[in-house]
Order: sequence, then structure tokens, then C-alpha cells
Amino acid sequence: MSTGDFMAIIGQIWRYSILGILNNLLSYLIYLVLTLFWLDPKVALTIMYPIAAAIGYFGHSKYTFTYNGHNSHGLARYVIAHLIGYWTNIGMLYLFWNRLGYPHQLVQAVAIVVVAGVLFLLYRYFVFSERFQSS
Repeated sequence: MSTGDFMAIIGQIWRYSILGILNNLLSYLIYLVLTLFWLDPKVALTIMYPIAAAIGYFGHSKYTFTYNGHNSHGLARYVIAHLIGYWTNIGMLYLFWNRLGYPHQLVQAVAIVVVAGVLFLLYRYFVFSERFQSS
């Protein structure tokens, strides 16, 4: 890996982190408000997740990864990536909250970090990969 490639990855991680922190903070606050009103945490996640994913698409496609491919193709891969992220998140809530009894607030806070890592890899190598850029 060249120095230029390494710096490009660092730049992507930095931009991804800034957008992710802002989007996930807002999403987590929405999650907490929804669960405060006695909504089941998995239902709250199901309501909150697509909203956060939609907001994230515009920022990550244009700002983080500067995607120049066809929007419909990038959007289809983005949806697939978020289905993986969503099921990872639901699985963590089920295992750690439903089965093991940890507080759902803590589980969701940790899940945000885990899913963010999974999504970064999916975005970089599948969703917004250079091989999918238009010529």
C-alpha cells in the first residue's frame, strides 16, 4: 500500500467518523426517546434505523467516499449493507438484552460502534468501491 493510498483511507475514516458521530448521536437520542415511552427497544431500533441510514447515504456517498457511480447501483448496495448492519444490531439486542439481561441502552451504545465498523468496511469495499465508479 502506497503512502497516498494510506492517506486516502485515513481521510475516509476521518470523514466517516465525523458524519457517523453526528448521525449516530442523533439516532441514539431518538432511540432513547422512543424507548423512554415504553416502546420495545427492537421496535425503536426498527423505526430509527432506516431514518439514520437515509441521512447517512447522502453524506457518505458524496462526502466520505466521493462516490461518482450510478446512484441507483450505489443505493442498492447501500441497502444491502444496511440490511447486514440492521440484522447485526438486532442480533446484538436480542442476545445481550433479551437473553443475557444487559441494559438495552448499553447494548445499543456498543452496537452503534460495532455496526459502524462493519458498515465502514462494507461501504469502502462494496458500496462505494472505486470499481463501481463511472468512467
